Amino acid sequence: MTTVGFIYPDHAAEDDYPLAENLLGADVRLAVEHIYGTDLHAVAELLDLGSPQRLAEGAELLAPHRPDAIVWACTSGSFVYGPEGAAEQVEKLSKAAGGIPASSTSFAFVRAAAALGLRRVAVAASYPDDVARLFVDFLAAGGVEVVSMSSADIDTAAEVGRLTPQAVLDLARKHDHPDADAVLIPDTAMRTLALLGDIEEHLGKPVLTANQVTVWEGLRLAGAGRVVESLGALFRTLSAPVPSRGR
Repeated sequence: MTTVGFIYPDHAAEDDYPLAENLLGADVRLAVEHIYGTDLHAVAELLDLGSPQRLAEGAELLAPHRPDAIVWACTSGSFVYGPEGAAEQVEKLSKAAGGIPASSTSFAFVRAAAALGLRRVAVAASYPDDVARLFVDFLAAGGVEVVSMSSADIDTAAEVGRLTPQAVLDLARKHDHPDADAVLIPDTAMRTLALLGDIEEHLGKPVLTANQVTVWEGLRLAGAGRVVESLGALFRTLSAPVPSRGR
């Protein structure tokens, strides 16, 4: 049995994780524990949400599950630190979790893009513009060029969690770009896993979403990659290990 632990902020779309677990098979367990803070998409609040103290609390909650790897399941609460700060964030998380491999959703996006050979992408973000631009900067530092970026200017994760499936599909459809190899949809507060097939079929290209890449990254760290046709192009082939910075 492979167990991957996820630290999830507050409550919004965490039901994507049991959905993924059911698709991955009986030998994979996805354990989710919650930490709490403001769900506001604002820089100061996001820096607090992803602080070492809060993530150490999450690691402690996950310890009884004995995870083989651990992931901070929050895009904005990781990229807001920038590449260097986000690397330090996961190094401290690994230490707090007893030295097991650790990562975050922001690094998961960069590594998933590398695994699919993506170089130019469109970003369909739920965040306010200033926060969304920090994600663009993070991707650029990881070698991913953003050819277009849109921000839906949604202030809180709770509001994102209430988006209908049609609203999520419309977000992807309206903010695709003809020069983009793929569309990236950050924010683990958005339910996307059940929609990946429909979105990719509609756009005719890969789509990477926050909860999708977070699960994939956790499995990658645990050495337990799986092929799952319904979880998008990222899960349709077993990718070779992607070189990662630290953990």
